[in-house]
Amino acid sequence: MPPPSSLARPAGFAVIAMGVSGCGKSTLGGLLAGRLDCPFLEGDDFHDTRAVAKMSAGQPLSDDDRWPWLDRLGMAIGEALTPGGRVVAACSALRRSYRQRLREAIPVPTRFVLLDASYDELLRRLTLRAGHYMPASLLDSQLATLERPGPDEDVFTLDAATPPERLCEITHTWLEDDARQAAGGLRASGH
Repeated sequence: MPPPSSLARPAGFAVIAMGVSGCGKSTLGGLLAGRLDCPFLEGDDFHDTRAVAKMSAGQPLSDDDRWPWLDRLGMAIGEALTPGGRVVAACSALRRSYRQRLREAIPVPTRFVLLDASYDELLRRLTLRAGHYMPASLLDSQLATLERPGPDEDVFTLDAATPPERLCEITHTWLEDDARQAAGGLRASGH
């Protein structure tokens, strides 16, 4: 019999499209949520006004700025789940400790998809993007903060230069394969 704490956890899963600003995580997240017919949460919406003002002024965020943001986003992801449900979010999740904080806050298995792009491509996208508070001048600090996921983190990495619809298709297939493997493992172990 599973421990009581696992009985209280709802079924389902969360997917977080991650990476530095301009990599396309919001675009992928929105497309994937549509494909999975589930809620999509934009991580930027969970920054407080002080953090937004700081970034707008070209000042990078510190860990002290990010911890409450990650906690708010993690709680919102958990609240967006329905029993047996799914949710997709976009969040930079640049450090291993940030990804771990989100995993601990979200009451279902959480998968991360890292969108990786060249510096030149990211700078091009940020320069063309209008109406966002994150200036291109913060790209260097984001890249310096990014801790590439280790093999033990089970993060799926994709080339952000791939068309968004194709990225969605690849990610959806990866999630289906992952679910089939998990179901096969449960059957094989007799659970």
